[in-house]
Amino acid sequence: MKRQIYLENTAWQEGLALMMDKLAGRCLPRNEFVDVRTALHRITGAIVRAKRSSPHFAASAMDGYAIRAKETHGVSEREPRWLELGVQAIQVDTGDPVPEGMDAVVMLEEVLETGERGILLQTPVVPWNHVRPVGEDIVEGEVLLPIHHRIRPQDQGALLAAGVLAVEVRSKPRVGIMPTGDEIRPPEATLQVGDIVDSNSTVLASLVEEWGGFATIWPITPDQPEKLEEAILAMAASQDILVIIAGSSQGRDDYTSKMVEKFGTLYLHGVAIKPGKPVVLGEVQGKPTFGIPGYPVSSYLTAHLFLEPWVKHLQGLSKDSQATLEAVISKKVFSSLGSEEFVRVKVGRVGDRWVAAPLNRGAGVTMSLVRADGMLRVPRLQEGFHEGETVPVELLRPVSELEETLVCIGSHDLTLDVLSSHMKAISGQGGIASAHVGSLAGILSLRKGEAHFAGIHLLDPETGEYNRSYLQRFLPGRDVALLNLVYRNQVLIVPKGNPLNIKNLADLVKPGVRFINRQGGSGTRVLLDYLLQKQGLTKEQIVGYEREEFTHLAVAVAVASGTADVGLGIQSAAEALGLDYVLVGEERYDLAIPQEFLEEPRMKAMISVIQSKAFQDDVLALGGYDVRETGVFLG
Repeated sequence: MKRQIYLENTAWQEGLALMMDKLAGRCLPRNEFVDVRTALHRITGAIVRAKRSSPHFAASAMDGYAIRAKETHGVSEREPRWLELGVQAIQVDTGDPVPEGMDAVVMLEEVLETGERGILLQTPVVPWNHVRPVGEDIVEGEVLLPIHHRIRPQDQGALLAAGVLAVEVRSKPRVGIMPTGDEIRPPEATLQVGDIVDSNSTVLASLVEEWGGFATIWPITPDQPEKLEEAILAMAASQDILVIIAGSSQGRDDYTSKMVEKFGTLYLHGVAIKPGKPVVLGEVQGKPTFGIPGYPVSSYLTAHLFLEPWVKHLQGLSKDSQATLEAVISKKVFSSLGSEEFVRVKVGRVGDRWVAAPLNRGAGVTMSLVRADGMLRVPRLQEGFHEGETVPVELLRPVSELEETLVCIGSHDLTLDVLSSHMKAISGQGGIASAHVGSLAGILSLRKGEAHFAGIHLLDPETGEYNRSYLQRFLPGRDVALLNLVYRNQVLIVPKGNPLNIKNLADLVKPGVRFINRQGGSGTRVLLDYLLQKQGLTKEQIVGYEREEFTHLAVAVAVASGTADVGLGIQSAAEALGLDYVLVGEERYDLAIPQEFLEEPRMKAMISVIQSKAFQDDVLALGGYDVRETGVFLG
């Protein structure tokens, strides 16, 4: 029997439109009344009118005296007039009711003299001077808020002033979220090999809350048809929208599409997006139903594309358009034809243009969402973007925050994250947007004007010195400062206990040893090749030399997970994962900063942080670092 992979490969916009066309007319917003004092951010379900005027009495707008305006006719500097206190003039404070029969208020400052005879005026007063008439602010019956309005704090104040104590709003859409899978475990569980933490439920529930809905997370349901069916029917009985996490592909234990077909209608299985292709769109007992892929990035993306419009629809709203800006892409982006791809990017302003640096594109890389400043869409009939091309980026952070961000493209080091954290603690925003592409690529990014600075640690084999010769070679004529960030230990990272008894680089060629390498152009790779040459070893002798990772932590993870036996990286990465290590040597890690950026306030702030004791203490706590020249400009 031929296995069916996907029912469709439709554009996601068509899939959403199809679902809306089938269901939107049957799934309409509901209304409820809530106390105005708890109605913040709720959506009005009807026009709201004032139940009383505000103010509901004529009130004094100033501290002074209530009078009858006609009794000041003819008053002038030449002919001032006394008004008798308590009869012709009654003292009032701001907000006091204007006494019956009075129709104006004279400010204290306008009274020429006060005495036993009363108050002396030398200026005539017109009727209703400094008097707030009934309904000056709000008139009974007037429209206070339109339908489909998101209630703000100032709106609550106006409603209460107008006598509205309960307001008719859209009921929050109830969204049931069911995590599925035999391998899925709650976050507090002790994980075994093959177990996966259920983080998607919390992310989706929080997104639903952000969009104005109310989410209920169902217990994790194993891949057993009868239990899955029981859970989905229970959700359908009490929820407005159903979300089933995982099981949306076509593996042996993927049941979502089959359940939707059994209890409702399957509209679509599979859309032309990447990541997130195996999404399921349908209905169960008349309720919009979504099969969301289990990979975290796929889950997040498909929720935004399909779930958000429905949560908004059940509140009578349309999905908000995303803020965008035009940015230069820092490296070529390849994409396969046929699927619209969503690429996460870091964004920062360098000089007079915005720069977007692509992040890891894996569907399971949660941190690509955490680090991302924006999303770049590659159209389904386009094979990507060229390096240096101007592209539209949908923003995930406010522009004001991105304006304060420094862009670092170059070699990876854990202290950059510490540095960014310290900068955010000072300013409350900004920090560093770093893309880890290796030292050489970092220098080239400076040449192209795509970064404020680059982290580099390139050893010159001929002189034994670091960095300066590479700047002179690749940035001739450019005035680039070298600021030392740290000295750090390069080590051979090995499992706890060093089971293969690796003592030096020569042991990398021993039978059965699997190596994990850094990418070409990285300073660690340059160092490795230099040391191998000095010892008469060749890359062909090392099993795993071609297997590359882009960060020191990724190398350490490969060793910790058992997919590699040894890798060259920094000591702090080994210590972060509780691994053992063999010291190879110390190297210098500098920041290369073009002269034109040194006087920028945010760059000055960064240098100040680097030179601070608080930052240097946190660096030393990582292990494997020396701060003897940290914050020093080197020749």
